Amino acid sequence: MKPPNVAESGPGTRNAERRPPGPVSAPWLQRVALYYLERYSASTEMLRRTLARRVDKRARLRGEDPAPFAEMIDATVARAVSAGLVDDVRFADARLATLRRRGTSSRGAAAKLAAKGVPRDVVEAAMRAEREAVPDAEAADIELQAALAYAKRRRLGTHRRPDTRALHRDRDLGALARAGFSYDLARRVVDADPDEPD
Repeated sequence: MKPPNVAESGPGTRNAERRPPGPVSAPWLQRVALYYLERYSASTEMLRRTLARRVDKRARLRGEDPAPFAEMIDATVARAVSAGLVDDVRFADARLATLRRRGTSSRGAAAKLAAKGVPRDVVEAAMRAEREAVPDAEAADIELQAALAYAKRRRLGTHRRPDTRALHRDRDLGALARAGFSYDLARRVVDADPDEPD
């Protein structure tokens, strides 16, 4: 009996015989968008970038130019927006609240939202709404609370062992400054009395 031919039955033959994926189409793009939005909260631009990456990958596998599908991507994104599946204002508000809980400064939050493709005016409106949601006396505390949360998460200042606080003071101030907090606020957080409540 003749032994099986390695070229015919080896693992490399599966890739050679694999058919190219189906063509890029509006229904396929719609399914990709829905699947993505079921799993992730996204801005309009995040959805657009995701769809563009998927189209680019599928077009390359088929040996096609992805450029002609740009209008199809725009139409799919527009349908998601009109159906309320994507809303930059809602995304910015929710993401800003999450970033603040994690200890992100105003500057840091604005940069992160911009990186997600949220328009500048939407970011500014979200931050204005954040300030207006609290009494005037507490509005200034938003940045302080974020700095305290950041210090706690990174174990800076009062969250270090008492015998190492002075040794790491400059490093902790630098960490808060790099995170986007002002020097005065960083100093207030790092030099706080650990026995005083936040």
